[in-house]
Parts: sequence; C-alpha cells; structure tokens
Amino acid sequence: MQDTAKQVAGIVDNIRRVFQVINEQSQKVKRETGLTGPQIWTIKTIRDAAPVSVKELASRIYLHPATVVGIIDRLEESGFVTRTRSREDRRVVLVELTLKGRQLVGKAPEAIQGVLVTGLEKMPAKKRNIIDNGLAELVKMLGIETMPPQLMLSHELNLQRHVSRNAENNEKTIKTKKAKRI
Repeated sequence: MQDTAKQVAGIVDNIRRVFQVINEQSQKVKRETGLTGPQIWTIKTIRDAAPVSVKELASRIYLHPATVVGIIDRLEESGFVTRTRSREDRRVVLVELTLKGRQLVGKAPEAIQGVLVTGLEKMPAKKRNIIDNGLAELVKMLGIETMPPQLMLSHELNLQRHVSRNAENNEKTIKTKKAKRI
C-alpha cells in the first residue's frame, strides 16, 4: 500500500510539473512576443525549413494541415509570414518569414511544443513506446479517447485525419458551447 501511494503521488506530481512548465513557458512566449506557443513554434519551424509547403510544415510540427493553415492565416495577418505559389507546382503553397518574422524569431523564447517534440524525436523508440502506452492508458482511464486534442494553451483544435463519429459529435458540441458563450 505504501509503495502504491508513493508511486501515485510521484505520477501526480510529475503531471503537475508538466502542466506547470507548459503554462510558465507559454506565458513567457506570450509576454515576450504577443504570440501563442503554437505560433512561435510554427515561425521557428518555418525559419529552419523555408520556403516550406504547408503540408511539409504540418508534418514537421505534427499538426493537421487544416490546423496549420489557421495558424498561418493569423501569422500572415500580423505580417510575420508570406505565402506564395510554387513555380513548379501551382497547387503547392510555400510559406516564408517576412523581415518582421525574422526579427521576431531571433529574439523569441523557445516554444514548449518544440522542446517536447525534439526530446521525443531523439528518444529511443523503446522509451517513446513506454510513454505512448502510458499516456494512452491515462487517456483511457479519464475516458477522453474521443476528445479532440487542443493545442497547448490555445483554443485551436488539432483536426484529426481519421475522426470517429464520437469525436465528430464531441467537436460539434464544443463548437456549439463556444458559440453560445459568444
């Protein structure tokens, strides 16, 4: 019993630490740049890969392309990025930083999403599988398997490629609740 209590306390404390660092780093990014963590992560990824297609950018930041388009829309409206059509294939949209975007990215703190992804990508597959399985079990325990994933400290949902009926209904319910609040 004592071992279970210690282990549960350790797990809960580690979850608290994760939430704490996500919150603190996201507030720092917002305070220093006026942008959200996902927006800064997107800008930094564009800097490293530009010119980059929306599809490639989405792949690099592990988000659905439709979610990335929403982020790019806001960054473009703020003057941080530009979009152009590829000369080779007019269907492909390429994204690059503007001068304003390059100036911002040079002084912006690291987005926690980037730190997390980089760490997971560098981790051996065996350890990554342990984390994946443990988090999947936690999600199942909480009964939130069909909940659409929301970007960290953002109101944007990461649209899923294969959305189940329950997830679609859940997403409609969330949108309805948000619309009623407005």
